Amino acid sequence: MLSGNRLLFSTVYVIICEMLTNTLPVPEMQARQMNPVVLAFVGDAVYTLLVREKLALSSGEKAGALNKRASELVSAHGQSELLERILPALTEEEAEIYRRGRNAKKPTKSKNASVGEYVRSTGFEAVIGYLYLTGRTERIEELFF
Repeated sequence: MLSGNRLLFSTVYVIICEMLTNTLPVPEMQARQMNPVVLAFVGDAVYTLLVREKLALSSGEKAGALNKRASELVSAHGQSELLERILPALTEEEAEIYRRGRNAKKPTKSKNASVGEYVRSTGFEAVIGYLYLTGRTERIEELFF
């Protein structure tokens, strides 16, 4: 019998192996039918990783300073500000995903952002999640960096 830590490690290992063999991209129709809050869930992780990667590769700062800068950029406030700059560049399809994410009923409320910033950031994250899941990583780079 595996100990608690070994069982956890074994389970995480299996999940990671399944993720690495996942068949991304998913069909556009499947991604469009996903709950926009689920798209935002994926988009939040993707955006956070991209921001951290860019900061780590472009700066000689220590981890604490990088974390502070990353937190500012991935916050609802930071995402809302970036969204205002890229909103005119969204395709009709991306704008529709944004509206669905913005208007979706969310299970939580933001502690550190206004309601407007929070709903816009959810739409922002939904677009990133949609683009990532459909394999359009170049478009993410184009829009956000």
